[in-house]
Amino acid sequence: MEYKNIIVTFEDGISIITINRPKSLNALNVETLNEIECALYELKNDNKTQVLIFTGAGDKAFVAGADISTFPTLTPDGARAFVDLGQRVMDTIETFPVPVIAAVNGYALGGGTELAIACDMIYASENAYFGLPEVTLAIIPGFGGTQRLQRLIGRHLAKELVFTGDKIPVSRAKEIGLVNNVFPLSELMPKVKEIARTIMKRGPLAIRAAKRSMIFGMDHDLKTANEIEKLCFITLFGSEDQREGAKAFLEKRAPVFKGR
Repeated sequence: MEYKNIIVTFEDGISIITINRPKSLNALNVETLNEIECALYELKNDNKTQVLIFTGAGDKAFVAGADISTFPTLTPDGARAFVDLGQRVMDTIETFPVPVIAAVNGYALGGGTELAIACDMIYASENAYFGLPEVTLAIIPGFGGTQRLQRLIGRHLAKELVFTGDKIPVSRAKEIGLVNNVFPLSELMPKVKEIARTIMKRGPLAIRAAKRSMIFGMDHDLKTANEIEKLCFITLFGSEDQREGAKAFLEKRAPVFKGR
């Protein structure tokens, strides 16, 4: 499928979705969200993608927020359709079967922060900023920001960011645990691809199972979550990769995993 607002590329098991609206600082409009949703569906079913990376075009913004040009005339029904689409896209990113990495190369505000925190890991450039400024427009985050952020950094810090609408520099974002690591802008994508390649050396079935266990277990009590982990653990035994991993360890050699 051809896309107008995103670019989808593939490099040896790594798929990259680039939000490609640099003149609008990669702001998310309905068309862009629809394209992301279609791309996620295609990549989910291609059986080739082992790691997915999100980034933004240019060197100023990852995603500077939602495209608010239509907001002055947006009706409650229109708002419902917009937020339903945005939440569905973020949920699909969060539950995508393989690891999803946000390579934040500049401003990640509003929907940009919401997209980033729906990913499994966040790596950012030194010029990155994060924030949920929706209250300055007399609205609130609608793509899961009020819920995911407090699960990620705790209620008090999340409420401070949501209630003030302030943006924070990447140094503060790393300090509060919002970001995994920070790199110079020129090194961001090479470093993120290096991390992706490290993940790809591990057992692919195990990576998928680990993500399922962590994503679907985190909103349950510990006992139920441990049952989810147990099931994910058990299903890996008897696979070719599990036998190869054990055999390679005993033979003191690097394993050769095949994803089966």
